[in-house]
Amino acid sequence: MTKVKKFFLGQALLKAKIDEYLAQNFYEAGYADVHLVKTGLGTRIHIYAERPALIIGRGGSTIRELQRIMVKIFNLENPQVTVSQPEMPELNARVQAFRIARLIERGFHFRRVAFAVLRRIMANGASGVEITISGKLVAERARFEKYREGKVYKAGHAVEELVDKAIAHARLPKGIIGIEVIIAKPGTPPDHIVVKETSQVKEVIAKIKEEIASKKLETAKLEELEAVLEEEEEEVTFEEEVDKFASEA
Repeated sequence: MTKVKKFFLGQALLKAKIDEYLAQNFYEAGYADVHLVKTGLGTRIHIYAERPALIIGRGGSTIRELQRIMVKIFNLENPQVTVSQPEMPELNARVQAFRIARLIERGFHFRRVAFAVLRRIMANGASGVEITISGKLVAERARFEKYREGKVYKAGHAVEELVDKAIAHARLPKGIIGIEVIIAKPGTPPDHIVVKETSQVKEVIAKIKEEIASKKLETAKLEELEAVLEEEEEEVTFEEEVDKFASEA
């Protein structure tokens, strides 16, 4: 059992190391995530990024260099690297956090960038978004600003199912600016409550009344049956008493 635990912990640690390496080196490409799959021929590495061309490189040169690094540093056997865009980059928190960081590093005002990205995320169908930017934003004293729109889940099972969260850093001459992006993806949480309309409420009440009426009818029938059984029992006891009296006479 210990060997099994060590194996899975080792796989998770390896993925975390590769993920951190790719996030640091392909920051400009809008790196999103990586999936590792072991096959009989080696290890298949699938990288998701906003701009796959920057990871592939001219004539595949960057990918070949990346394969050499995977063998030399991470000890992977025969790595096969593929790159593609994530399904919806606009709803991927890591892609959007890196985008904000890049724009701030290029000199755009942080507030303008935050509002532009927030509107773009909401326009692509997100239920809610929260962007927090912290650091030496205007003066020498560090502070933070938070921008939110829509519904953002912070606790419960909905966080695991619908919420994507990421952190990025913009490196400026005056210091590091931290960016946190939380995106609530479109969907209905398990504990979602819907207030019914008046017509729907009337339909429910009508169904309940029908059920109550049918139950009353069943109860009345049972009461009639019990009364008949009681009468039959009384007749039987009367006949037994008559027979007993006749035998004694």
